Parts: sequence; structure tokens; C-alpha cells
Amino acid sequence: MIEDARVLREGFVPSDIIHRDGETNALTRVLDPVTAGTAADPVLVTGPSGAGKTTLTKFVVDRLRETALDVESVHVNCWQSYSHFRVVYKILEGLGKTIDVHRQSTPQDELLNRLAAYDGPPVIVTLDEADQLEEARVIYDLYRLDAFSFILVTNSEEELLSGLDERVRSRLQTAETIHFDRYTVDELTDILSDRATHGLAPEAIDREQLRRIADAAAGDARVELSILRSAARRADCQSAARITAEHIEAAIPEAKREVRSKNLDSLRQEQRHLLDILAEAGELSPSDLYDRYTDRVEDPRTKWTVRSWLQKLAHYNLVEAYGSGPNRTYRTRNVASPSIPPMACSTVASRFASVC
Repeated sequence: MIEDARVLREGFVPSDIIHRDGETNALTRVLDPVTAGTAADPVLVTGPSGAGKTTLTKFVVDRLRETALDVESVHVNCWQSYSHFRVVYKILEGLGKTIDVHRQSTPQDELLNRLAAYDGPPVIVTLDEADQLEEARVIYDLYRLDAFSFILVTNSEEELLSGLDERVRSRLQTAETIHFDRYTVDELTDILSDRATHGLAPEAIDREQLRRIADAAAGDARVELSILRSAARRADCQSAARITAEHIEAAIPEAKREVRSKNLDSLRQEQRHLLDILAEAGELSPSDLYDRYTDRVEDPRTKWTVRSWLQKLAHYNLVEAYGSGPNRTYRTRNVASPSIPPMACSTVASRFASVC
């Protein structure tokens, strides 16, 4: 049934992007100066989780590099690389300039000087999850480098700008913003149909079943891919010729838990403290949560940083927010247990190790 497991991966970049022509054209236009050897203006890519921001950004940059061979690119995940040092190090690493860099002893300014001295072809740097950067200064410092063009990917432009000082905010306010709306059920069905066509055997699943998966995904392409993977695992484990409705219904809660688990795995220990505190208390206001957080950790972050973490946790469906302003409260989001346990099949597990 499974003919190309790569296609079912969340991080797979397809040869064409469906239902994002306007966004594709807009980002291509902004980056076009790079093909002539000059830096492009900064661009913000915004929208909800699972709207295809990262996939489209990688697609456009890859296509541009095929058009103009003398272009470099670096993709930085700011969930993992969130400090000034880590961001600059990651960019240098992507350019092959970290051979003699020692993470423990090389000064931060020296790394930045190395970037400033870069004299190679133009570089497109994508700062994915840019709202997770701990120091706004890194954006300001990077924007001063002539050879680099920057794409900032974030859930919310407002949330990103609110944490920046005036000099950085003024630069970003002149940047073009490309906003992604949440996918509709029909759009998700088309996207999933394309993945199924290239990843599964012919007639392994029909369009109505794909639509059921899309409906359960609630606009999130990551969730629908996880559901399809889980349903395919179950069908393959049972040596079924087709994916059935029973496979899909069993896969829905399992897939949602899988996405949640991946989101949890991406958190830093500091962010996990917030979930632990909420799980213990049940529900807290931001101020009460911050007070408990500062009591628990030795070196607490600022209120703004913790608030940005809460917003990100809400975007990734790890917490739920109720009310607004002074009446806002947060609680952890529960994921329903599946009526059928996850499928355990050693032969399938080995085939899907690279997919999951």
C-alpha cells in the first residue's frame, strides 16, 4: 500500500504547492532581487500553525536556488536556536564557517563579525518561529548585513512586533507581510489527495475518506498528514488492500496525540515548567502563573517572554486560553484517549521509522 513513505512526512516539500498560488507569487516577487545578486527586503510570513508557511517558504527558496545558482540559503528553527549566539552560529554553520568555532569559548561578537565579513554569494536566511527569539537585538544585527536577505516566519505579526524595541520594530514595519489563512476542508482534501497519489498505492483511499480526514484536522495540514500516516500504518499492519473508515476513525485520536507529542518534544525545559504548573493548578491567570513560575525556577525569564511562550503554546494546542485582558486564564489542553489502542506491528514500525 505504501509506495513512497517520504511523501507522508510532515517535512516533505512537494514539487508543487496546492492552494497557495498568491502566497507563492508574493514571496517569489519579494525575493527576486537575490537572483540579480542584491539583497531582498525583509518579509514576514504569518498565519496559524499547520497553514503551510514553512513548507511554502522552503519550496520558494529551493526553486529560486534552482533558477539562480549563486544563491545560498539557511533555515533556522528558532524553537531550538533561540539565543543570539545560537542563531548566528546556525547561520555560519549553514555556510560552512564554523570549523574553528568553539561553542563554549568563542565570543558572540566574533561570530557576528564573521558574518559581516562574509563575501560569498547572496544568502537567504529563514528565521522560522521567529517569535521565539529571546533577544530582539539579533534581528537588528542581522538586518545590518548587506549580503543577507531575511524571511521571518511567525504565527502572529502582532505578537512578534510587540516584543521588539523601537529600532527593530521600525525596520520590520516596512517589511512586506504575507499572511496565510487556515486551510478549508476542501483545500486540505486536495492537499491530502496529492500526497496519497504519490505516496500510496492506487485506490488505497477514496476522496470521501480523505475529506473525513481533512474535516477532523480542523485546518491543520500537519494533523491531517498524521492521520493519514496512522491510518496507513493500521491498514498495512492488517495487510488490508484499502484504508477503511475504521482505520481512519481509530487513527484520528492517535494522530492528534502524535502531533501533540512532537510539539511537547520541541519545548525547552523552561517552557515545560509552564505546562507542569498549569497541570497542577488546573487553571491560572497569566500573573498567577508567572508568580508560580518565578518560585519554581532559579533564573526566571521576563513577563513578556513567558507571555510569548503561552501564546506559542496556545498556537500549538498545548494550552487553551479563556477570556481576554485582565480576565484571561490558561489551562492545559486535553487530548481524548483513543477507543482503539495504537497499532503495534514490528514490520510496519520499521518501514515507518523515517516517516514518524
